[in-house]
Amino acid sequence: MEPVRFCVVATLSLALATPSLAESPTRTRLLAWPNPSTSGQRVALQAEVDGLGAGAPAGVVNFTDGARALGSARLSPFPAGRGVIALGVDHSCALTSAGGVQCWGSNDVGQLGDGTSTSRPTPVAVSGLSSGVVAVSAGGGQTCALTAGGAVKCWGLNDSGQVGDGTTTNRLTPVGVSGLSSGVVAISAGGNHSCALTAGGALKCWGYNFYGELGDGTDTNRLTPVPVSGLTTGVVAVAAGGFHTCARTATNSVKCWGYNDFGALGDGTTTSRLAPVSVSSLSNGVVEVAAAIDHTCARTDAGAVKCWGSNANGRLGDGTTMDRLVPVAVSGLPSTVVAITAGPFGHSCALTANGAVRCWGSNANGEIGDGTTTDRPTPVLVSGLSKGVAAIAAGGFHSCATAISGAARCWGWNGGGQLGDGTTTDRSVPATVSSFAALVRARARLYTRSLGVGSHTLRASYPGDAFHSSSSGSRVQTVQ
Repeated sequence: MEPVRFCVVATLSLALATPSLAESPTRTRLLAWPNPSTSGQRVALQAEVDGLGAGAPAGVVNFTDGARALGSARLSPFPAGRGVIALGVDHSCALTSAGGVQCWGSNDVGQLGDGTSTSRPTPVAVSGLSSGVVAVSAGGGQTCALTAGGAVKCWGLNDSGQVGDGTTTNRLTPVGVSGLSSGVVAISAGGNHSCALTAGGALKCWGYNFYGELGDGTDTNRLTPVPVSGLTTGVVAVAAGGFHTCARTATNSVKCWGYNDFGALGDGTTTSRLAPVSVSSLSNGVVEVAAAIDHTCARTDAGAVKCWGSNANGRLGDGTTMDRLVPVAVSGLPSTVVAITAGPFGHSCALTANGAVRCWGSNANGEIGDGTTTDRPTPVLVSGLSKGVAAIAAGGFHSCATAISGAARCWGWNGGGQLGDGTTTDRSVPATVSSFAALVRARARLYTRSLGVGSHTLRASYPGDAFHSSSSGSRVQTVQ
């Protein structure tokens, strides 16, 4: 099977405390949205505490506004959130327990970032990124990483400018994305384009733009980041698909743009769009969005999952194979879904609050993980993953998960070694990634309406536990 270059997914100022000999270090990152906000508006504060070497940090995080206490919230490792693990068409990458990046699988265009074009069936370190990374995202042939300082670095395929360095030269090692050396809070690499979200809620994209997937009102490829039309503020999350892109706004609505032949934009049409349009019936209540090539899924604050677009092989999970131009509910999922992911070529997965994984859609290569190669039009439990999973990702024809123990497991197509088990044998049930310990991240969230007009220095402070040191992260919040 020859890979086609497209894909999915991902996201993420911190101060490190000095650990004692009995503790492992942590790092705390604070996200706040919307930023800027308006007086009286509810602001979400999210602390992400990474255990750099010893499992999931536990306990509470304290949130402050200067000297004023805002409250505290308890950490949970479910879910770890986007950016811990990310899959391309035929390669995989994940954050290590030390906060670096390792990748494995096909490497014909340098997507593993190790300075070679040699495929690897087991994880190898990405050059220059052994620590200080908070998120990774894998596209069709390019990979991007977000550093703790808010910079974006990309590598791999660059024929359409998807690496963002102003050239069309493939890169075997990470290079800085032009104009994005700081201030970025989330990234997403798509098929042949990439996007970044700034701390101020602005969205910028670069790379291939034939279908308008960059959202700048044109179909012209861009070798460096350009603003998405109408989304210069108020964005809180981004998902780049194969040829389209979607964003979640501060009002928890969804807007999409780009390729729409099968209805992946969810606006009730099959008309491709050069600028964002609203997804029908998703004007509020959305907390996560995932984009593939020709279908898209969203998770609501009630724990439900809705999908739209192409429904070949049952990839929308509604029990049919009928394409949907507007969102429909995925059948048979519990109301405890905490994370979703969409593979570019036809399968999707969901993570529940107890750490169980369910997948549905295309299964010709075992990417559903139920021990068969039978397509599934409704979700089924992944074999051996009924609890303990913290992060999930769907790739071209494979899937992966990381556990709160730090173990990583993958299943499905393995022609390029993208399962990381040292072989090129396809697996219809999860196989353990060789000699790899994934980053374990815990998150805590607090909502507040008590911020007055002006500039606020918000801080999230983690006091540590028996196995982890203390750390804190800060962010400036503007209230208008």
